Amino acid sequence: MKGIFMKLSLAVISLGEAELKSILTELKSEKIHWQDVADKPRILKSMLDHIGTTDSELRDQLIYTTFYRLIVENNQIEIELLTELLDFSIDELLFKGIGEKDTDTVFTRAFTTLLIALILYRDNHENFLPPSTIFSVKEKLMKYIDWEKDLRGFIAGKGWAHSVAHVADTVDELVKNPKLNIDDYPEILRTLWRKILISSSVYVHGEDERLLTPILEMLERGLHILEIEKLLESLPNELKIQKEQMEDEKYFFLVFNIKLFLKTFHIKINGNAKLLPLQKKIEQSLEKIY
Repeated sequence: MKGIFMKLSLAVISLGEAELKSILTELKSEKIHWQDVADKPRILKSMLDHIGTTDSELRDQLIYTTFYRLIVENNQIEIELLTELLDFSIDELLFKGIGEKDTDTVFTRAFTTLLIALILYRDNHENFLPPSTIFSVKEKLMKYIDWEKDLRGFIAGKGWAHSVAHVADTVDELVKNPKLNIDDYPEILRTLWRKILISSSVYVHGEDERLLTPILEMLERGLHILEIEKLLESLPNELKIQKEQMEDEKYFFLVFNIKLFLKTFHIKINGNAKLLPLQKKIEQSLEKIY
């Protein structure tokens, strides 16, 4: 941490959820405007401190929506502060409770990735982050994806966690960044691929499409289809090994997740003449999975 957030973390007491909710509701309804807010640093610090609240309205409709409007729609957070927000998100929030399952810390991690995505989107349009920062963000996101164990989508009474889908959106913004080296694409592909090969739960909230989005973006930007073909060719043998090592139910979860992803992949690239060989490989792989 540095700058304003170093000072805030030591000296400023955040607003409670009720008070923050009231202020953000007024901002959303435009009863008040950001430029007229007297204590902007305290509001931002409070938004960060409550980014993982289990109050879905405050978390999703107010905190995230306010960040979106300030960062993307209205460009009301200056570049220096965006850089500090990014630092704070990665250093203090992204790995909070990492490795836990079925706990509320997943909301902090999942919505922090969305905040990172907003900052990357802004950088893609204004080019203020140095290449070293983009590389560091890539490294941290790859670790986060591998270490995230709470894969729940919608949680009754608390709303969307959707950690996998949210970080896939963030990776999509990352791979659009011209400062990211194309040589990093295979690593990113393999990291996303590992999140497809999941047996602990079944993806039923559109995770397949969201994971596919950055993969398709990388294909458009120069990822060679051979990288994907190698992964497809290894699937049958990998599944054979997994089948011998896990319970039937877990194996069925794994097969379901893989087949769902491959079918979605096949549909998304249908009609793209350049990707016809890849489509054929997907078909061949599907025939061998049972």
